[in-house]
Amino acid sequence: MNWLNFFDTKITQLRHPFGRGINATIAPDEEKLFNKSYEAFEKHEIIKAYEYFFKSLENYSGEDSNQNIITKLEDGILKFEIYQGSARIIGAVTQKNLYAEAIMIKTADAQVALKRYILERNYQLTYAYYFSDKEYIKLKLYHDNATVSPQKIFFPLREIALNADFDKEYIKTEFPDITLQDTGHLVKLDDGELKIKYGFLHNWIDELDAKILTLPTNDNSGMQSFLYLQLLFKIDYLLVPKCEIYQKISKKVQQYFADETNPTEFKNEELKEYIVKLREMNFEDFSTKFYSSKYTFNPMEKTSHEEISNFITESLMKIRWYKNNRYTQIIPTIYKYISFYILYNYGLNPVSKALVHTLVEIQNPAFFKALDYIPLYDEERGTFAKKAIIAKIEDAITPHLNQYKELEPFGDELNFSSLNELSNSYLLQLKHLNFEEI
Repeated sequence: MNWLNFFDTKITQLRHPFGRGINATIAPDEEKLFNKSYEAFEKHEIIKAYEYFFKSLENYSGEDSNQNIITKLEDGILKFEIYQGSARIIGAVTQKNLYAEAIMIKTADAQVALKRYILERNYQLTYAYYFSDKEYIKLKLYHDNATVSPQKIFFPLREIALNADFDKEYIKTEFPDITLQDTGHLVKLDDGELKIKYGFLHNWIDELDAKILTLPTNDNSGMQSFLYLQLLFKIDYLLVPKCEIYQKISKKVQQYFADETNPTEFKNEELKEYIVKLREMNFEDFSTKFYSSKYTFNPMEKTSHEEISNFITESLMKIRWYKNNRYTQIIPTIYKYISFYILYNYGLNPVSKALVHTLVEIQNPAFFKALDYIPLYDEERGTFAKKAIIAKIEDAITPHLNQYKELEPFGDELNFSSLNELSNSYLLQLKHLNFEEI
């Protein structure tokens, strides 16, 4: 399996997208297609090489293609479409070059502030750049095929797709009066699912407020931080909002961790103010922040397992400190925070992604039950679906044993005596996973 397999972020099939990764599986013959593309590029069979390359990026839901990449060969020219969230990239490949573009907005709609933003973006991008014609402002990419390879074309295409998607959502958030163009591929979420998500948003905020009342009156800023951040990470991963909510959460989280001048109390107040705004959002407004779409590229860079392991170690040390100082009411929140933080901040390989998601399913049974999944934990009785949990762990690990020879399913090693003990033992097992490749 080559480096490209990292962009498969899913193992077991789910009926709903969760988080910012690609909630799909890659083609079973992805590696074979990638190698054929490489060989064709070496022979300078450019069109054939691109056909293999695009097929290697296609992803699936079960056995059905998601049609996230569509190609058509006409008169020696390979035309293609790539879908990435709010963006649709259209282009063409000839023997000599590749051209791709994403339509953003109408040229006549661009305000001065937006034009300034677009000019700044051109300085930030490496391969793609903005331009305008008489009708539209577009993000475009031109690539010479003289010395091309799958690696050389992957990153330019990834850049135009990810940034077209990000900038469309940014424009919709910061310039709400401007109408985005070329959005016919976006599908509105079912009202029933939206109502479930809206209801859980309010339930979670109510639970947060109730939990804060139980905190000690002195020196509780650290515990409040865990509560606020865990909620924002939970909203991002489980509800998967788009546009304004996604943009605002990203900005609040980034500001919290980047701000080294203001005290924690001040930063908590900033998070609290935004959570209050989320509570005040009516359902009609809330429902406009969601849509379903296809995705081709993972927005997060690959993270080493060592970095994830170090984060788990540091986080468990904090839990021990709170436990030793008898602040036990915050410990369940921190365990959930750890899971959501890993999924929010790190580019996980398929095994780690599936395993951390399973822990999230265990820790948040009511939400998954509402979406018609069989819950893995009974909160009232404090009991676990032990066989199902062990099976899900095996499903995540077993398909990759040919690649990672030191991996072993660890379901039988877990402590099922309580949710805290399960979370602790599960994270310890994650920490010690060995991803040494054969």
